[in-house]
Amino acid sequence: MAQYLDDVSRTFSEYLLLPGYTGEDCVTDNVDVSTTITRYRGSEPEGLKLNIPLVSAVMQSVSDDRMAIALARQGGLSFIYGAQSIENQARMVKKVKDYKAGFVLSDSNISPEATMADAVALKKASGHSTMAVTEDGSAHGKLLGVVTSRDYRIGKMDPATRVREFMTPFDKLIYAREGVTLSQANDMIWDHKLNALPVINDSQQLVAFVFRKDYESHKDNPDELLDEKKRYMVGAGINSRDYKERVPALIEAGADILCIDSSEGFSVWQQKTIEWIRENYGDSVKVGAGNVVDGEGFRFLADSGADFVKVGIGGGSICITRETKGIGRGQASALIDVARARDEYFEKTGVYVPICSDGGIVYDYHMTLALAMGADFIMLGRYFARFDESPTDRLIINGQYVKEYWGEGSNRARNWQRYDMGGASKLSFEEGVDSYVPYAGPLKDNVEMTISKIKSTMCNCGVTSIRELQKNARLTVVSATSIVEGGAHDVIVKNNGNQNLG
Repeated sequence: MAQYLDDVSRTFSEYLLLPGYTGEDCVTDNVDVSTTITRYRGSEPEGLKLNIPLVSAVMQSVSDDRMAIALARQGGLSFIYGAQSIENQARMVKKVKDYKAGFVLSDSNISPEATMADAVALKKASGHSTMAVTEDGSAHGKLLGVVTSRDYRIGKMDPATRVREFMTPFDKLIYAREGVTLSQANDMIWDHKLNALPVINDSQQLVAFVFRKDYESHKDNPDELLDEKKRYMVGAGINSRDYKERVPALIEAGADILCIDSSEGFSVWQQKTIEWIRENYGDSVKVGAGNVVDGEGFRFLADSGADFVKVGIGGGSICITRETKGIGRGQASALIDVARARDEYFEKTGVYVPICSDGGIVYDYHMTLALAMGADFIMLGRYFARFDESPTDRLIINGQYVKEYWGEGSNRARNWQRYDMGGASKLSFEEGVDSYVPYAGPLKDNVEMTISKIKSTMCNCGVTSIRELQKNARLTVVSATSIVEGGAHDVIVKNNGNQNLG
């Protein structure tokens, strides 16, 4: 007969943390929320790390290059969605890596024979007001000048005016030579009161720009997630179908870590994908796998060589896998089980394989619960979809600003590879919905608030690191009545919106 588990399938809302002793040193400024995201042996240095334990989901409506840059600024990581052509995904990865090297590859280039109308259109398309004027209009052509929005006046100049007539020519530019250090370049920017400093080689070809705003951005965002070359870090999603073509392109583009994006990871297809990566790249390419909901699934992927394992099936806000297939497990129960298996695996093998909680987050405090239950980091879709930086449109629905949000298993995404069971190359039925989420504004403001809440709760628990939280947290199951007690009750809540008090 079928096997039955004795435990109830529980969600985060069914648990609360108990406070611990808070000492004098347990203040939010002392709390470290950095976390490891790739496997390591106990005697070796830990693997890749995040400065905050948040990553954005491998979803079309969440993670593109703009989201990746914004999240890396705050110390997290995006996994750029894979339900697109290999070329487009690799291009997004490269945009992130080129964006923040201190030395930025120019993506707004124009030829001297182009017109003011061309310059205006380029600014609108790229969002950048500084344009390099190169002989052939390419990013590495011979630099002839620079155009900024201060060099032309819309409505006062003929749109057909050639760029060469209003650009700042090369002989009037302040520039640096290839080989200049970032510190030296920033000194030149400040000494000459520049917004952008072009860097050229001995043949006068453009190499890169250094921007004042990047220097100031780093001062405003001290937790930026950077690689050894001072570039933003970025992940990318892959599938178990075209990985032999997709992985090389993503690695060439500079992806720091990959993630097999699948609704269910306890499969031979993921094993084959990881094996191919190990055979061709060894341990140099980092790849996570999943999703699983129990210790058996975790051990399978850990033994297969996954660098991290994602936990959760059917708990996403737009996921209907449980409804359509009856597969899954309450996210809290799944996470507790897998975390126990992760710790046992570490004790047995000496290899620590981080786990990522994916799904089931409704409130910010659920994130702290997930970390306390053993998650090393958390993958979020709906949370990030609400922000300015997500790739979807902002709309007004019933007088409220919203952003579009759809699942990878929806007909809109048609990401059949994510639900691949080795059959036909198509999506047989939907496992996700097309929806809206309330618009929440800029990512930076929201993430800073969320991290403040996590740190504050950790102080209440008497811990100052995620590892301490996992070791020392005390949790209790709550009844339905106590859940009601935990919110505002037995009062008339004031409406703080605009009211007609006449």
